[in-house]
Parts: sequence; C-alpha cells; structure tokens
Amino acid sequence: MKIGFRTIKTAVGSALSIYVASYLGLEFYSFAGILTMLCLRETVKRSFRDAWERFVACLIGIAFAVLAFHLFGFHPWVIGLILLFLIPTSVMLKVQGSVLTACVIILHMFMSEHVGVSMVLNELKLVAVGIGAALLMNSYMPNREKELVRLQKQIEGNFKSIFQQIARFLREGATDWEGREITETVDILRDALKLALEDIENHVLREETGYYAYFLMRSRQFEIIQRIMLTLSPLEGSYEQGRQIADYLDEMSVHIAPGTREMTQGRLDSLARLQDEFKKADLPQNRHEFENRAALLHFIHDMERYLKIKQKWLIRDKR
Repeated sequence: MKIGFRTIKTAVGSALSIYVASYLGLEFYSFAGILTMLCLRETVKRSFRDAWERFVACLIGIAFAVLAFHLFGFHPWVIGLILLFLIPTSVMLKVQGSVLTACVIILHMFMSEHVGVSMVLNELKLVAVGIGAALLMNSYMPNREKELVRLQKQIEGNFKSIFQQIARFLREGATDWEGREITETVDILRDALKLALEDIENHVLREETGYYAYFLMRSRQFEIIQRIMLTLSPLEGSYEQGRQIADYLDEMSVHIAPGTREMTQGRLDSLARLQDEFKKADLPQNRHEFENRAALLHFIHDMERYLKIKQKWLIRDKR
C-alpha cells in the first residue's frame, strides 16, 4: 500500500478543518472536512477554481433556501422547489459541478428549521473553514522539475537510438531492430505532457509553459519520425544516397538535445546540400531505383519539417 502526498494533505486538511469548525462552535462542523476533501484537487489552479465554484454555488443555495423556507415553511416539497431553480441557475453560472455542496447546506437549514442570520453565518463559516483548509494544504506542491528533466532525457535518448537504427537499416539493410523505443516514447510523451500541464497549473501567479512547449514540440517531431520510418521501410538494397542519409542521421543523433538556433540552422543547411547532391545524381535506371529515390527525397522533406518544428520552438523559447 502506497500513501501519496495528496492523500496525506487530504487527511491532515480534513482533520484540521473539522477541528477548527468544532473549536468555533459551528453546527454540522464535520461538513467542513467534506468541503476540504472536495476542494483538494491535483493542482493549485484546479483547487482555486473548484473552491470558487463551490463558494458561488453555496451562496446561491443559501439565498434560495432563505427565501423559499421563509415564504413556504420547512416542508419536503419546498426542497424540490429550491432545486427547480438552483440547478438551472448553477448551470447558467457554470458552477453545476458544485450543486451537491449547496444541497448539503440547504438540508442543514431544513433539518434545523432555521434560516436566520446566525444560521446563514454558521454555513458561511463552514464553507470558509473547509475551503480555506484545502487551499492552505494545496499552497505547497512538490517540485516536478527533476521528473520532467528525467523524461526529457529519456525522450532524447530514444530519439537518438531511433535515428541510429534507421541509419543502420539504410547502411546495412539490418532488420533485427525490435522497435522498443517507439512504443516507449509514446508512453513517455503521454506522461510528460500530462505532468508538464500539471506543472503549469501549479503556478498561480506566473505561467511556466517551458516544459509543456518542449514536450509538445517533441510530440510533433515524433509524428514525423514515425512517418519517416514508414517511408523508408520499403527500401530495397543499399544505395549511395541511402548511405549519405545514414551518415546524416548519425550526425543528427548526436544533436538531439535542444541546442541553439544556429545549430539547428546548420542541420538544415546540411540537409539542403544533401538535397542538391541528389538532384545532381544520375537518373534512376529501373523501377526499384526510382521508388528508392522517391522515398529518400520524401525523407528529406520530412526531416526539413522535423528541424523547422524545433527551430520555431527555439525562437519562442528565447522570448
């Protein structure tokens, strides 16, 4: 059994809010602990958003309950009448996910048969204590940078291995590669994007989008790598152009890390020179040579897109 950091915060925060509500002498003080559990979300921004929605829903519920119970008395059908107006209003204000929280407050008033100032203040204090404890617990979030850096290095290592294997296939015709890095990269990118998005939502006062933009860039590059593999897989035989591309891919595998715009431009220039050499080469002599040449030219265009995606990311990252 593993107890996570969020579980610990939920346990401590709920106990704290119940203790504070009890110390203040509030009725239904255990409700503060439930509110704390509900508002402790995965990220700081989600907690703030959820806390605000529940606060608004509770205010609406209190307003409708005070009005309805005051006019019609404390009857079960009055609760149905309140819900008849509460739910559409919550939907209109986009706080429908917090209707159940407001319903609990309405039931508090119904069970107490009291909607005076003291009861309203009691419910507002319960909401304040419950939400406050949740926000206090979520004010600290563990630093995810080490994990993000680890995922970044794994992706770059897999990209390097994939380029080397493609180069080996072009140079030697080797087909014994199992492709483990492909499926592994799919999983890593999925986890990295999720983690990077959570990291963004844990910065309330400033936007930290660096890692998310990086993994999004790698995700787009990986789509191109998969297309390149499909393009080159039907190649037959070993041709001079294929060996030239293999040398280029070996060079690319050394420069997977972010690097600089100048380094990326250098790879683009090398690719352009390679394309010029292909254009000057003798025309294909048979169908197989023609299909191979077409695949290699298609590879050049895909690799150009791969590098330009990185170039655009580097430009934005330096701003």
